[in-house]
Amino acid sequence: MSARVGVITFPGTLDDVDAARAVRLAGGEAVNLWHADPDLKNVDAVVVPGGFSYGDYLRAGAIAKFAPVMGEVITAAERGMPVLGICNGFQVLCEAGLLPGALTRNVGLHFVCRDLWLQVVTNTTAWTSRYERGADILVPLKSGEGRYVASEDVLDELEAEDRVVFRYRDNPNGSQRDIAGICSANRRVVGLMPHPEHATEALTGPSDDGLGIFYSALDAVLAA
Repeated sequence: MSARVGVITFPGTLDDVDAARAVRLAGGEAVNLWHADPDLKNVDAVVVPGGFSYGDYLRAGAIAKFAPVMGEVITAAERGMPVLGICNGFQVLCEAGLLPGALTRNVGLHFVCRDLWLQVVTNTTAWTSRYERGADILVPLKSGEGRYVASEDVLDELEAEDRVVFRYRDNPNGSQRDIAGICSANRRVVGLMPHPEHATEALTGPSDDGLGIFYSALDAVLAA
């Protein structure tokens, strides 16, 4: 039996279809989850995909955190379910309190859309076990509010606890300490701004480097 990975759709979500496709390419069963339905449909993991949930009104992710489905995601994450937030999904997870810090407007206030290199800082999370620590992966970034910020105390804690998951090799948005992705204290929740679901096949993306994230999650589910 393959692992069931839920992919949430909010009004304004853009990348749910690609996220579901990445799950299937990794050998999982993609399950569509609707923002207004609190039923997680017995999934084993959840992806909160990119886009502009609720039009990014107020600020990115601020309204999505109140969606009925997110209440169940928060509860499941606290029990150890693997959860991945990509781009807007990362913003949602920070707003929901599942990850510390916040995503703010890029330095220069420009929307950044390009392929870039990330360093895998740690491979001891539910979403990065298939990578070598220190490996470089090539994935697209497309965001206007991707600058990760947090207090110095939080940043120091993330560093000390090996919870910085990805760093930019060439920081495009001014994120503090070049942080592109982080994880929760239990290492089951990961958020990152770049889009691994757009890097699953060399034919259609800059690489297939992003597929390791989805393989890792399936490994984590099967090992649980």
